[in-house]
Amino acid sequence: MKLWKSGLAAVVVTAMVSSCDLLDNDKNVYYPQYPNAVVTVKTTPENTVYYQLDDSTTLIPTNITKNPYKGECRALVNVKILDEEAAAPYDKSVYVNWIDSILTKPAVLSAEDNDKAYGSDEIDILSDWVNVAEDGYLTLHVVGNFGASGKVHTINLLTGVNPEDPYEVELRHDAKGDIGGHLYGAYVAFRLSGLPDSEGKTVNLTLKWKSPMGERSQVFKYKTRKD
Repeated sequence: MKLWKSGLAAVVVTAMVSSCDLLDNDKNVYYPQYPNAVVTVKTTPENTVYYQLDDSTTLIPTNITKNPYKGECRALVNVKILDEEAAAPYDKSVYVNWIDSILTKPAVLSAEDNDKAYGSDEIDILSDWVNVAEDGYLTLHVVGNFGASGKVHTINLLTGVNPEDPYEVELRHDAKGDIGGHLYGAYVAFRLSGLPDSEGKTVNLTLKWKSPMGERSQVFKYKTRKD
């Protein structure tokens, strides 16, 4: 599992930075070390790199011309909105102070025995503005114990867990027996292309997971991505 790790103190500070900071250039001066947006890094057929900020807003970077990553992925960024008008069809021009990709993977279909296939170890989700369902992804800031034995953990998002609600998904953690170690935060994004088309409507996406305090759930607003 590729982790974007941070100590708990850094996690708390990051959680204090609102996504609204993206539209407030003054705050970028004071908090350049913290992310002020989570985006999807995309490339056009002409190899122009751009960022999808939400379901409808696109950003064109003025100081990055090539995608530093292999294919599309989610990323944390610190950007500054520029006064210059963005070239069509993009909405805003930005200067990228820094960018860091996060673990991006597709959601998977529920198995006959999910405990055996995907694990049943505890994991939790921090209260953070990064937790969002947008642009066809569910992005989460998770926290758990990692690193006691050096084994690779896996985290998966399961679809098809509730026949009566196709928009109910479940977060699964397989620690491979590595249940000790230190407490770390990690960012992960799951592509939701396997969910039914919401046909332009915004629906409730219910996420369930097993935390140290028992079974928990959270509802997100979700709309199928239109490429």
